[in-house]
Amino acid sequence: MIMTDPNADPVSGAPAGAPSAPAASAPLTAAEDAQWAMLAHFLNIVLVLPALIIFLVFKERGPRVAVESKEALNWTINVAGVVIVLNILSAILGFIPILGFIAWILLTLVIWAVIIVNIIFAIKGGLKVKSGGSYRYPLNYRWIK
Repeated sequence: MIMTDPNADPVSGAPAGAPSAPAASAPLTAAEDAQWAMLAHFLNIVLVLPALIIFLVFKERGPRVAVESKEALNWTINVAGVVIVLNILSAILGFIPILGFIAWILLTLVIWAVIIVNIIFAIKGGLKVKSGGSYRYPLNYRWIK
């Protein structure tokens, strides 16, 4: 005679309260794949976090979003790195009396230029992917292969 636990999960037969295996994610439809690929570029405007989340969550679920989110993430890692380095330089040089103030102003202008270029390329990439193409950022060191 087989004894069964009345509190067991009826599908898996696992005892109640036992951790279950995570369900496999369904593949994205072509429209969803294109949408998330486009958003990976557009959301680069706010730097690293959105591209990273899209890459980690959807890379296995759609081929297009895997390629485009990786490209967007690589670009935004580079931009964030440049902005961080320029901010550190600006803070260090800001302690020098007169030359430091001039350097601080120039570095602040360069930081804003980098941010504006990032916004332009993010919009350009999102529009290119939205129209059905693929976008490669110029001067992009690809950290994630």
